[in-house]
Amino acid sequence: MKVGVARETAPEERRVALVPETIQKLRDASMTVLVERGAGSAASFPDQSYVEAGARIVSTATLYSTSDIILRIHRPTPAEAKLCHEGQVVIGLLAPLLDPHAMAGLARHHVTAISLDAIPRTLTRSQGMDALSSQSNVGGYKAVLIAANAFGRYFPLLTTPAGTAKPANVLVLGLGVAGLQAIATARRLGAMVKAYDVRRDTKEQAESLGAQFISLKSAIDATGQGGYARALTPQEQAAQQAELNDIIATQDIVITTAQVPGRRPPILVTKAAVEGMKVGSVIVDVAASDLGGNCELSRPGKVVTSANGVEIHAPTNLPSSMPAGASSFYSRNISNLLLNFVKDGDLSFDFADEVTAATVITYGGKVVQPATLKLLNPAPKGGAQA
Repeated sequence: MKVGVARETAPEERRVALVPETIQKLRDASMTVLVERGAGSAASFPDQSYVEAGARIVSTATLYSTSDIILRIHRPTPAEAKLCHEGQVVIGLLAPLLDPHAMAGLARHHVTAISLDAIPRTLTRSQGMDALSSQSNVGGYKAVLIAANAFGRYFPLLTTPAGTAKPANVLVLGLGVAGLQAIATARRLGAMVKAYDVRRDTKEQAESLGAQFISLKSAIDATGQGGYARALTPQEQAAQQAELNDIIATQDIVITTAQVPGRRPPILVTKAAVEGMKVGSVIVDVAASDLGGNCELSRPGKVVTSANGVEIHAPTNLPSSMPAGASSFYSRNISNLLLNFVKDGDLSFDFADEVTAATVITYGGKVVQPATLKLLNPAPKGGAQA
C-alpha cells in the first residue's frame, strides 16, 4: 500500500500529518510512504529528512493519483477533494459534524473518510490514537505561555531587594486535556490556580495538579457522552454565570477551554464579567473558533483590549504555533489509527469494532457514521425520522 502525506494548505497551518521518525513503523507494515514536496518544511522537517527516513518526495498530482491512503491534518479543500480518486482513503481531523456535506461529497466520489476527531476517547486502547487530546495538550500549554507573556507582572511569588511580587491569580475554566495542561503549566510557573468545570469528576484531577477547584452553590453536573461536557440549559447557565462573574473579577488571568463537539462553545466569560476585571488582566480563549468562543468579547484569531483594559486573546490554532512538537504527537496518533485497520497487509474495516464504527465516516459510496448521517437527514419537525 502507498501512503501519501499531504501538504497542508489552510492559512497559518504549520503542522504536518506524519514526521520522519514515524515512517519506519509504516514501512515495517509493508507500506510505501510518499510525501508531498514541502509538506513538513513549516514544522522544521525538510524534504531531505523524509528521504533519509525512507520516504519518496513527490508532486501534488503524483501524491493524489498514486496513493492508496492520504494522511493529513485538516479536511481536504474542495479543490483537494477533486484530486482524490475512487477507492482512496483519507485520514485526518475531518470535523464531520461541522461540515457533513463535505463528507457526503467524499462519499459520492467513493472515498473512504476516516476522522481522528471522532475517536471514542473513553476507550483505553484508543488513547494512542486520540489526536484531539494530544493537540489540546499543546493548546493548554501554549495558552499559559501567551498569558504569561501578555501579563505585565510576574507569575510566581518573588522576593527581591526591591520588594516582594505576589503570585498571579489564574482561573482555568473547562477541565478537559487543555484545561488540565493549563493548570499544570501555570503551577510550574508559580501561579496560584483556581479551576472550574461543570463535570464533577474533574475536581480530583484539578486538585491533583495543585489547583483549587471551585464549588458553586448552583452546583450542576453536566457530564455528557464520550468524556465531554453536555450543553447547559439556559437556566443552568444563568445560575452558573452569576456566581462565576464574582470569581472572575478577582483573577489576573483567565484561561477558557470549554467546548461541546459540533456546537458553539458556551459563553463562560460575559461582557459584564470582563468589565468587572482589573486593568491589565488577561484572558486567553482556547475555545475560540469560527463558531465563537468562551468569552463574549473574543474575536477569533485576534487580540482585543476591552474598554477597561483587559487584554483578550482568541487564538484559533494553538497547536500550529508549536508545529514540531504538535506534529510529532499527531504523527503517532494517525499512524496508530491507520495500523489499527491493517490486517494481513491490507485495510480491513470491522464495523462491529467501536473505533471503526466511530471514526469511519464514509465507506462504499455512503456516509455511514450515524452522527454525521443524522445531520444530513434530520428528523422532520414534529415527527420521528423515517
